[in-house]
Amino acid sequence: MIRIIRSDERYLAEHGWLTSRFSFSFAEYYDPKNIRFGPMRVLNDDIIQPDSGFGMHPHSEMEIVTYMISGELLHQDSAGNREVLRAGELQRMSAGTGIYHSETNPSAEQPAHLLQMWFLPDTPRLTPSYEQKGFPREAKINKLLPVVSNRNYDGNLHIHQDMTIYLSILEAGRQIAYQTEAGRRTHLFVIDGQLTLNGKEKMDPGDAARIEGETELALAADSGAEFMLIDLP
Repeated sequence: MIRIIRSDERYLAEHGWLTSRFSFSFAEYYDPKNIRFGPMRVLNDDIIQPDSGFGMHPHSEMEIVTYMISGELLHQDSAGNREVLRAGELQRMSAGTGIYHSETNPSAEQPAHLLQMWFLPDTPRLTPSYEQKGFPREAKINKLLPVVSNRNYDGNLHIHQDMTIYLSILEAGRQIAYQTEAGRRTHLFVIDGQLTLNGKEKMDPGDAARIEGETELALAADSGAEFMLIDLP
């Protein structure tokens, strides 16, 4: 089963300093039929205006992954971490037993555009931890690059859940296939360009697909596309 969620079907939260589109129930948006997809609990598409952001606030028992699309994000937390996340980089924070952090746009001119995802951990009461990394653009071209996983690939960030996040940039006219193990789910999200799923579903930026019961996916780009694929239990 493939369920396509179009970009404009997402909930839009407009706060002036922040424009956010929620793929799942979050904050003031609640839909009992749209709480999560497997362990995936949140996918927020955020644009934070210059010199703005989220002040110190708490998290616990959640794996939080941020992918920076453009601009910069300053991360500070109660464990003493202070890092700037730049375009193309990813961050993984395990909130575990509890941590406070802030996320602000340090630029005085450029908005910050990011995707933030929350996943339920497979182990409770973890010690909070944090890591971030950038991956060369070339490593994502016409292939699925594993960037966050509970498995050990070449330099991926580690997450406490049986899942893998892949990033890919498909050049015009190229296609790749992805095989899914029985009983697993796939979440597909288009970051830029246009992607065709299994020869028929045209997906634009901000569109997502929640996929279950499909053993093989064909992903094609007539004019080029950047996307994220998440393999979930």
